[in-house]
Amino acid sequence: NLSFRLRDMKEGHSPDTERKLYKFKALKVYSSTEWLADNNKKYRQVFDRQTTSYIYAELSFVNKSYDESAWEVNMEIKCFQLKKNKKEICALKFKRKVSKYDNIVYLREGWGNKKNGVFWKRGTYYWEAWVDGVKVATKYFYVEDSGSGFLEENPFVKLNKVQLYEGQYDDVNENERQYLQAFSTEETRYVYSELAFENIYTKADWHFELFIKFYNEAKELKGQVTRLQLVKKEDQFINITAGWGSNVKGSWKEGDYTIEVVFMDECLATVMLRVEEESEAGRASVLIPSRGELLVDEDNEESKKTFEEVLTTLEDLVGLDEIKTRVKEHAQYIQFLQLRKEKGFEETEDINIHSVFTGNPGTGKTTVAKMMGTLYRKMGLLAKGHVHEVDRVDLVGEYIGQTAPKVKAAIEKARGGVLFIDEAYALARANDDSKDFGKEVIEILVKEMSNGPRDFAVIVAGYPKQMKHFIDSNPGLKSRFRHFFEFRDYLPQELTQIADYASKEKEVHFKDSAKVLLEEIITNAYRKRDISFGNARYVHELVEKAKFNLGLRIMSRKNPTRTTKDEMQSISIKDVQSIDQKSNKLLPSIPVDYKLLDDSLGELNALIGIENIKKEIKDLVNVVQYYRESDKDVLKRFFLHTVFVGNPGTGKTTVARILTKIYKALGILERGHMIETDRQGLIAGFVGQTAIKTTERLDEAIGGVLFIDEAYALTTFNSQQGDFGNEAIQTILKRMEDDRGEFFVFAAGYPDNMERFLKANPGLSSRFDKILRFDDYGVDDLVSIAIEMLKKEGYKIYGEAKKLLKTKFKLLHQSKDKYFGNARTVRKLILEIIQSQNLRMSLEKSVEDPRKNTLIELIDVEKVNFELDKNAFNRKGIGFNNG
Repeated sequence: NLSFRLRDMKEGHSPDTERKLYKFKALKVYSSTEWLADNNKKYRQVFDRQTTSYIYAELSFVNKSYDESAWEVNMEIKCFQLKKNKKEICALKFKRKVSKYDNIVYLREGWGNKKNGVFWKRGTYYWEAWVDGVKVATKYFYVEDSGSGFLEENPFVKLNKVQLYEGQYDDVNENERQYLQAFSTEETRYVYSELAFENIYTKADWHFELFIKFYNEAKELKGQVTRLQLVKKEDQFINITAGWGSNVKGSWKEGDYTIEVVFMDECLATVMLRVEEESEAGRASVLIPSRGELLVDEDNEESKKTFEEVLTTLEDLVGLDEIKTRVKEHAQYIQFLQLRKEKGFEETEDINIHSVFTGNPGTGKTTVAKMMGTLYRKMGLLAKGHVHEVDRVDLVGEYIGQTAPKVKAAIEKARGGVLFIDEAYALARANDDSKDFGKEVIEILVKEMSNGPRDFAVIVAGYPKQMKHFIDSNPGLKSRFRHFFEFRDYLPQELTQIADYASKEKEVHFKDSAKVLLEEIITNAYRKRDISFGNARYVHELVEKAKFNLGLRIMSRKNPTRTTKDEMQSISIKDVQSIDQKSNKLLPSIPVDYKLLDDSLGELNALIGIENIKKEIKDLVNVVQYYRESDKDVLKRFFLHTVFVGNPGTGKTTVARILTKIYKALGILERGHMIETDRQGLIAGFVGQTAIKTTERLDEAIGGVLFIDEAYALTTFNSQQGDFGNEAIQTILKRMEDDRGEFFVFAAGYPDNMERFLKANPGLSSRFDKILRFDDYGVDDLVSIAIEMLKKEGYKIYGEAKKLLKTKFKLLHQSKDKYFGNARTVRKLILEIIQSQNLRMSLEKSVEDPRKNTLIELIDVEKVNFELDKNAFNRKGIGFNNG
């Protein structure tokens, strides 16, 4: 054949040298003849004698005469058992004609008996493959003997635990692993699974073969890892890790993945893997297909308790007599229904385990919810029995489309356990509040509780009156919640018992006179209680404060080290008397930190544009410095509460953070931190709750700044029944006056809305001493911001590309409206330019000059659309009120 001779000469073969017409590809072993995708089989190396009939060898090689000519080949496969001397099991010879149309040639032949467990005995075997008299490969396989096959439970191993963690190619040391239930799409390299098994087969040493398969959201196989290891009969546990991914971050896209753990054709577990914007610590959900239930974390001490032990723990709680009775009756009735099913009765309705808890704070709602989750698990109604606690902020989004994903994520975290929704009434505001997304949360919950897998319990909690309004807000809620538990306020004698328990917990005890006074304080608080009364929380705080006063008294002694052990734990009447004494508030007198001041002003100067803002802040700094140096009281002369007015992306938040540091440097803020919040962080669902929530934020801001973004949202609903923005404003105004100088309020928002905000309440405009107006950036500023952003990302831009960038921003600036995002829009466009450059670089096979890797070229800028989306803003105003 002339073509053969020419190719042989080209490859360096002499015409007399025999030329191989094949290239060996693989020798694999399998036992199932089931056809799979891409002409594959269920390849394995470990088999159970009791479930095995034939064991096959698959020899494959590449046809080097593909598309040229047909030829003949002699093949032989031999099987041996490895003992002291190898024993030949079979030798199968074949002569095949290889078609020129076959790129890959396969030989699949096996040996055995059609009846399982008859031919193959326990032992080590191997296949040999021969082609034209030349041995090309050897493949070992192992036959184990379970004794009974896989009739019920797996006879070899029991899966105890599966944990997931992120790492690099060469794995992570065990003591450095951080276990995750969600992985970051930007930071994740390899996703590792850590599997812990119990060795059940202890008759002899045996071989353990495990397949760990990674599937994407479309159930496509992303990758597979195989682990084969010898297990000694004395090994009690087997630990295996396997990871898949890339050392390059970003190879995992957002979505829901699954990991399947396969052993001897049995799927031992399916692991749920979430990839999101941010990683989240915790245990991933693991489904055991053979049992149809989730894998329970046996490390949890609570989960090891029996049903009766959990009821005993419930009984040991102080008070709650009615609740204890109701919970025990509820549990017993569920057991009765389960028993009826076992006896053959047909129950037409599913067992309902959703409940409503009503009561004031500190009455034990969360504690009892955790116990009920454990009880449900012990009764087989829930796989895990854990409690995932959420409130309105965790469920409700700010904009259309944000709420449903948040609710579904919360439900997924609660799968197998309890979804505990505290202050659930906040989801059901006034019926005419059409812009609130709490109703969407309720609708999703009702649908999931009615038509979903029903593998979780929902417990909603809150004040009695408000919870009635919540249940009445949606007809579906009434049908899904059938169990109501009312948690009454603790009686004074019960609160005293709780104080005794808290004392033991904190390792202190009250002297007789101190105990009498403590009981008086508790009784008086009980008489004056309202819906905000803290019950058990209040008592725990009293004991903690008394212990604190004990510590101050002991440490005030000349030689506290000589204090006896009894004195160190004995709370006196003076310690209790000091609980309610309020110290006179002194404003901080802290020297100026010139280094921090210079650094902060340097940060301010480094900002592009906003020259008017810089000047105002520098003038303010000069005045404050003058007052400090003249020993004048700055805090009583200036409020220093500030309004930040400007369109999106003009630097309001950035400047607020810098200004906070400047105030800290000047010594007029004790801590100099900034608490960032918005309407959602201040507003609750009903009267009385907003004040509590707002007070919590204000307490956090003491010694620093409370930054309220989109502050106008507090006033835009004032005309509508059921909104409590005005309650938040009144609370803030009172604290701005009462705690003058202890903290500052920065309120930020868009120009038109902030003007309405200041006019909505007469006290607002008088409380804010400064108004900083942030103008939109000009073309040169936008270009400078863009270049600075590129620089921070490690990129450079020159020449025509830079010129086009400036032209594009000029056109963009000319077409902008009041919704223009300024620096935010610049960041979005810069990220698109970088993505365009990265895509271009990925398509180029080689780059001689490495500097090009970070160079933005003309084509990268040309591919990005700089036109504003006018259809995105087809409304009259920004915020909650379009009027």
